[in-house]
Amino acid sequence: MGQKTSSMGAATMFRYLILIGGAIIMVVPFLWMVSTSFKEYAYVIEFPPKLIPEAPTLNNFVEAWTTGQFQVYFKNSMIVAVISVVLAVLISAMMAYAFARFRFPGKEILFFSILLLLMVPNIIGIIPQFLLAKALGLRNSLFGLILFYVATSLPLNTFLLRGFFETLPRELEDAMLIDGANYFTIFTRMVLPLSKPALATVSIFSLLGFWDEYILALTFIDDQTKRTLPIAIASFHGQHGTDWGLVFAASLIAMIPIVALYIVLQRYFTAGLTGAIKG
Repeated sequence: MGQKTSSMGAATMFRYLILIGGAIIMVVPFLWMVSTSFKEYAYVIEFPPKLIPEAPTLNNFVEAWTTGQFQVYFKNSMIVAVISVVLAVLISAMMAYAFARFRFPGKEILFFSILLLLMVPNIIGIIPQFLLAKALGLRNSLFGLILFYVATSLPLNTFLLRGFFETLPRELEDAMLIDGANYFTIFTRMVLPLSKPALATVSIFSLLGFWDEYILALTFIDDQTKRTLPIAIASFHGQHGTDWGLVFAASLIAMIPIVALYIVLQRYFTAGLTGAIKG
């Protein structure tokens, strides 16, 4: 018994060490980014490096927010991200409900095709997407960017939501059908309210993807007034040098909407992801 307890204690300690090591690897670069954003340019590359700046300043944040068209890019990103998230969640929820509850010809083949799309990196389709956008007159417009963002997010969102919808009891739907409700009423008044955890999870994943997306935005948008936030941050990289304090300050400003959304929806996030995986 003593040897068994000792081995279990050693295994637990080993797991804790792995977790602590992983936490350090993830947290230290972020702390370094925060520290650098409060440093003047002359102290960014000082040696030996210091995590806590001796003379912290907000100049980098002020300069990042007021330089060029950063505020315009921020507004564009907000418009694109919010509209894309709403459309992506709504459309994927309808698709997932159809896959979870209805029977129709080719259902399994269609869903398998969606799973295959999850295995294909989005960058592979950049040229066909560019040619399609050009043919449809969607280049250089935020509306076109929104459409392609929504389309590329549907496979993962549908997969996650279908798994969650399958955990909902069918008895509730049967009772509403007996009372005369149609499937649209069931979907809007029963399924969606009960699926807040899954919808929150999908919303966070979608916003992360839309907010940080760079390649499509750079390829599709030529007009300086229509570009999004990742392009604004990339513009702070100079040809002969980079003010990392300015870049990191801009990156922290860009993180604010993501962090705010996660704080608001965090109580739903774990439950939604667990339900999707179990389904």
